[in-house]
Amino acid sequence: MPREPIPFAVADLSVFARALSRALTARESDDPPSHVEMLNLLARASGHRNFQALRAAHRAPATPLAAEDRTPLPLSPHARKALRLFDSRDRMTQWPSRFAVQRLAMWILWSRFELRRVYTEKEVNAVLKAANLFEDHVTLRRELINHRLMSRTSDCAEYRKLAARPDEDARAVLHAWRARARKAL
Repeated sequence: MPREPIPFAVADLSVFARALSRALTARESDDPPSHVEMLNLLARASGHRNFQALRAAHRAPATPLAAEDRTPLPLSPHARKALRLFDSRDRMTQWPSRFAVQRLAMWILWSRFELRRVYTEKEVNAVLKAANLFEDHVTLRRELINHRLMSRTSDCAEYRKLAARPDEDARAVLHAWRARARKAL
């Protein structure tokens, strides 16, 4: 059976190393883990359910565009302002003063997170630091919670992307943002 190379990268090596260390010490056996168990431990420490989930994520074909992504939606003035907040590398350049524009910009930041993945505060901060130029990831994190696009535990140890449904204006912004990202490729 031919071996399939599976690329493996972690966003934060320190978080990954701590998760792997905890998983290894939580094992009941004193014997070294088998290669299959080690693959599962590595996959779990990187945020996947198991090695099969990691492999499936690698194999997943590019999803075809949904019907709403094929037909461009008209952009409102607020939507155009929200899109202009992001530079050519998709980093937010400033915090908007209008609530309507803030709300739409939060949807773009929301799209940077994976559904069904548990994030630590450091991981959320890393995503948001890379996503803005005005160096206020704390405000962005708080606003994602306030807009009910993410949730967190009371001790702020775990963050999750919520499966929120964007309204028509937010869908138009996300569609235009994705189209702009595809053109950049």
